Amino acid sequence: MKPSRFAPPTEVPGLATRRIAADILDGVLHKRRMLDDQLDGAAAHPGLKTLSDRDRALMRRLVATILRRLGTLGHVLSRLLDKGIPTDAPRAQSALLIGAAQILWMDVPDHAAVDLSVRLVQADRRAAKYAGLVNAVLRRCAREAQPLINEVESQSLDVPPWMLTRWIAHYGEDTAKAIVRAISHEPPLDLTVKTDAVHWASRLQGEALPTGTVRTLLHGPITMLPGFAEGQWWVQDAAAALPATLFGDINGKSIADLCAAPGGKTAQLAQAGARVTAIDRSPARVARLRDNLTRLSLDATAIVADAVEWPGETFDGVLIDAPCAATGTIRRHPDVAWLKQEADISALAALQRRLLQKAVALLKPGGTLVYCTCSLEPEEGEHAIDALLASDSGMRRAPVEASEVGGLTEVISRQGDVRTLPCHLPHSDPRLAGMDGFYAARLIKA
Repeated sequence: MKPSRFAPPTEVPGLATRRIAADILDGVLHKRRMLDDQLDGAAAHPGLKTLSDRDRALMRRLVATILRRLGTLGHVLSRLLDKGIPTDAPRAQSALLIGAAQILWMDVPDHAAVDLSVRLVQADRRAAKYAGLVNAVLRRCAREAQPLINEVESQSLDVPPWMLTRWIAHYGEDTAKAIVRAISHEPPLDLTVKTDAVHWASRLQGEALPTGTVRTLLHGPITMLPGFAEGQWWVQDAAAALPATLFGDINGKSIADLCAAPGGKTAQLAQAGARVTAIDRSPARVARLRDNLTRLSLDATAIVADAVEWPGETFDGVLIDAPCAATGTIRRHPDVAWLKQEADISALAALQRRLLQKAVALLKPGGTLVYCTCSLEPEEGEHAIDALLASDSGMRRAPVEASEVGGLTEVISRQGDVRTLPCHLPHSDPRLAGMDGFYAARLIKA
């Protein structure tokens, strides 16, 4: 049997992990491929199968760290390179980023980070000539980088300028910079539990948040944690868990969940006793939703359809988790910062308007509509709801009370909508702080 080209038997330990990290990083930065698509599912990098759980986790953390601190890394490396980062050999660029990220922010010995990055470029025909350069620059990085980081710490380089400009305009400079600082940290593991958050927080060595989410730090595969196999909880950011709770008592009521996959909110609605119809246009994502519901022993009707075109019945409630620019999720999906463009927002806003109109048509008189997006952009949140209310006199806003969101008054807007930010939920341990940026509004049909 021929040895795998991803893990030759004589390969230096750790090199395969860095090579796969370099491949995936190249996929994001040069081929505009989403990080999640390269980590899971049919299009995942084939070399992942050769890695142990520990190495796979290291590789994910390495790529995520680079993407979270890409602007700062670019600044540091540009100051250490006389002629800039080589552009004719992508592997050399990746090797520099991988080595520097390990030296600056990860618990990897400097000599190992340098050696493995040099070996990465030596193994690539186009990049091999840069082996000496990579070695010299990374050794300088270990000695000289911290002052270079300090000199740009206040400049918020780790998101694209267009994104920072928008956040400053909408939230103010101080809050915008607090958002950037928050998304530079690796996020904790948030879980929505079926019952008894305090009990599961204790079992999982975490804590129960005021909103009912259990927050902990991940050590090892998620599937090995207590309660996973028994279907006692599912992974869901604390902010993402709020919209489904805004319906109140839905036991026995019919709820449509539009754009439902992967199904966290569907599970919440089903657990609350609703008769849920979950709709998503992606067959693969609906299959994943069904698998999740099976593990959780929860029932919902899952339909593969375009929600805008779906000729459905009417419901007591409709939840829209609309497709969006996802800028509120950068702390968990750091590739979003570098894959999204400002032009995407207007196109997505048009889709969100169509989904809102469809949701109103699916709603019974007196029914409740909850609209949410994981975006920090006002066009995809506040502006969308303002436009709907201005055009449809049959809909009215039902303001959310702080008591409905765990007493977190800071996440309630002046209009009574929910607006969470990555810098919310501060904690003495930064590893346990923050939440995704979400917008949610609750409307009632006359």
